[in-house]
Amino acid sequence: MVNEELPAVRTTPEAAVEPRAGDADREAVAEQLRVAAGEGRIDLGELEERLDRAFAARTYPELDVLVADLGGRTAGDDPEDEDVLVLRTRRNNIVQRGRWTVPRRIIAECRLPLITIDFTNAVCVHREVTVEAVTGLGHIRLIVPRGWGVRIDKSSTNTGHIINKASEVAESGAPTLTVIGHPRSGPIKIKQRRRG
Repeated sequence: MVNEELPAVRTTPEAAVEPRAGDADREAVAEQLRVAAGEGRIDLGELEERLDRAFAARTYPELDVLVADLGGRTAGDDPEDEDVLVLRTRRNNIVQRGRWTVPRRIIAECRLPLITIDFTNAVCVHREVTVEAVTGLGHIRLIVPRGWGVRIDKSSTNTGHIINKASEVAESGAPTLTVIGHPRSGPIKIKQRRRG
C-alpha cells in the first residue's frame, strides 16, 4: 500500500461563504428559462439542456450562469445608459433614502442581507419607473409614499415571495413603479407610507 500525502484543499473566502441554492431557487430559474423559451430567446433543445443543469445546480453561481444571457443589456455596461441606478450587495446592507433623484430604471440585486429603497422623500420626474429586483438569501424592501402606484410585472417569478402592500393604481400625476421581481429564498416587500 502506497502512503501518498494528499494535497490540502484550499478555498477562497468567497467560495467558503457562497450560499447554496435550494429547491425554490432552482424552480425560479427554471421559470425564467421557460419564459425565455416562450419569447423565442432560446430554443426547446437549449431549454431542456438548461433545465437539466438548473435542477442539478447546487450553488447560486451555477444557476446565475444559466440566465446570464437572458436579461438583455446589462446596466452600467452601456455608457449611454445613464438613467439607471444599480444596487448590488453580497454581504452588506444598502439603504437608499432621503432626498435623491429617482432614475427611470433601478436594478437591485441582493444576495445577502438587505437592500432598502425608500422613495418617501425622493424627487421623481418620471411617471413610470421600473424596478428590477432579484434576491438570494437576502431581501429587498421598497417604501413608497401615498399616491404612488406599484404593480408587479407579469414576467416576475416566484411571486409568492413578493408582498405588495401598496396601491396598484397611482393618484393623478403620481409615479407608478413596475416591479419585475425574481426572488429566490428572500422576499421582496413593498409598503406605502405618508411623506415626512
